[in-house]
Amino acid sequence: MSSTNGQTLKVRRVAIDTYRENVAYLHRDCEIYRTEGFQALAKLEVLASDRTQPLLAVLNVVDDTGIVATDEIGLAESAFDQLGLEEGHRCSVSHAEPPPSLEAVRRKIAGEALSGDDFRHIAQDIVGNRYSKPEIAAFLVASVQSGLEREEVLHLCRAMLETGERLRWDEPVVADKHCIGGIPGNRTTMLVVPIVAAHGMFIPKTSSRAITSPAGTADTMAVLAEVDLPPEQLQQVVRRHRGCLAWGGTAKLAPMDDLMISVERPLSIDSPGQMVASILSKKLAAGSTHLLIDIPVGPTAKVRSMADALTLRKLFEYVGDRLGLHIQTVITDALEPIGRGIGPVLEARDVMQVLHNDPEAPQDLRQKSLRLAGRVIEFDPDVRGGQGFTIARDILDSGRALAKMEAIIDAQGRVSQPPAAGRLKQLVTAPRSGWVEGIDNLHMARVARLAGAPMDPGAGVDLLKKLGDRVEQGEPLYEIRADFPADARFASDFVSRATGYTITDRQPVELAANGYRSVATANRED
Repeated sequence: MSSTNGQTLKVRRVAIDTYRENVAYLHRDCEIYRTEGFQALAKLEVLASDRTQPLLAVLNVVDDTGIVATDEIGLAESAFDQLGLEEGHRCSVSHAEPPPSLEAVRRKIAGEALSGDDFRHIAQDIVGNRYSKPEIAAFLVASVQSGLEREEVLHLCRAMLETGERLRWDEPVVADKHCIGGIPGNRTTMLVVPIVAAHGMFIPKTSSRAITSPAGTADTMAVLAEVDLPPEQLQQVVRRHRGCLAWGGTAKLAPMDDLMISVERPLSIDSPGQMVASILSKKLAAGSTHLLIDIPVGPTAKVRSMADALTLRKLFEYVGDRLGLHIQTVITDALEPIGRGIGPVLEARDVMQVLHNDPEAPQDLRQKSLRLAGRVIEFDPDVRGGQGFTIARDILDSGRALAKMEAIIDAQGRVSQPPAAGRLKQLVTAPRSGWVEGIDNLHMARVARLAGAPMDPGAGVDLLKKLGDRVEQGEPLYEIRADFPADARFASDFVSRATGYTITDRQPVELAANGYRSVATANRED
């Protein structure tokens, strides 16, 4: 680390959101910049005289004194908040030494398996902002390309868990449910939580925002209520109402996971080993003791074959067993999106229709949610196996689930003016007559994301036809909703090449009457 020979710079706040990355700005004519040989994208240490820990940041160089003067160091929003000083405070600036754990990343790039200490040091350096986003990306890509052995997944999960807080509930059963994703509109969690909480079980649900999908549970719940809950409020909500639907980031649960997600999202990386470590570290940090994992399987899902689903199930069980988490897995059908809406506002509409027992509510979403809620309720030692579905259905039909959801929304902070569905509409019609034989999940998710979801909560896709439906040429298959003309054009151009629907002349085999087709179920008893 080089010295600035006693020279200091005044701190200036630069109103730029760099999304979880610490960025510092020096003027090209700054004396320290010139004499110390700094270069753009170098890592700096920024230290105030009254502090013992430096702030680590990536350097950007500017030529405009309106942004940063020659005697100032600018800090983007995230970095300035972490430094915790007022503007004008003087700080020294020096070169930051590369984090030693990068050597382990290089070994992973070369295909070597890493130890528990390697993952622990990598996690500590990532959370300590010693890694730039390109360095985090290198770690993620190396883990994908070389693969993570099951022991490495266990080590990574432990390392991620140790980077943040852990909630303690002092309850014999703290339940949770998680879907690995890949199915648009699959918003079952927002129905499982109020049903299970109304039964009286503890279910503090902390969720991530979308990584590669048009909406995550936190994105959809944010349409109705505040999800960025500080730990104290989260605890109050759960202890009073037995459940919550919150974003895990503000609770400081496994914060390394949030930093990795910020890089995974633009790269669309979601590898099995990282996914298992991410999910289980968050669940353990949230204090869960019993977890139901939903693994959807289908030709256009995240998991394409039963063999892959069973391999993933074994990995979840292996890591969960060694970390003291009781896990059951349900392998479900993923032939088409669940529900009608794809995108936060449209998915929230579907959820509330089911809770209100609206005749127009999507029955596939209702039935799958009841099956999953019933399995979670069977974690209750007083409930016999096979009784859960009936209990869950009675709670939903009686209105108790709706009352519980409304109570949770009020406790978290009801959104006074919920966003509306996107104002720009486009109908996508059937190119021929026949029956709907297939709906491409990946295609429909891409359409919704091009339309602006989840960043624009009202954007997305509203499905008008599902598998097995008869359609006539020119009849609407779905409607695209967007808020901005550019997004609407992106989505329109994409669907002009393919609708994402397969239409056949022959009527497909009749679907299950309840709209829920379970491929297979696998249980693990401790």
